[in-house]
Amino acid sequence: MKIRIALLLALVAAPLHAETLMVGDQMQVKAPDMDVPARGMSMTQVQAMYGAPSQKHAAVGDPPITRWDYDGFSVYFERDYVIHSVVPESPPVVAPPADQH
Repeated sequence: MKIRIALLLALVAAPLHAETLMVGDQMQVKAPDMDVPARGMSMTQVQAMYGAPSQKHAAVGDPPITRWDYDGFSVYFERDYVIHSVVPESPPVVAPPADQH
C-alpha cells in the first residue's frame, strides 16, 4: 500500500508534459518524444483520440485510480481524468547463456 501511495504521489508531482520511465526500481522523468494523453483529459477524450485501450484495469483506492494500457504507454486516471501517462522503459536485451560444454 505504501508503495502505491508513493508511486501515485510521484506521478502526480511530475511535470505536466513529461514521461515517467521505470529504470529498475526507480522512476526517471524525460521530455516526451511521442504523443501521449495530457493531464486533465477525460476518459472520453482519451478514447476518442487514441482508440480503445488494449487493457483496462479496475479502479483501486480512494480516490479511485484506473489504468488503461495502450501499445507503448499506459494512462493513469483519477476518477475520470488523466493524472499521468507513462512510457515504460524498453525491456533489456538478454544474451542467451553461454554454452558450458
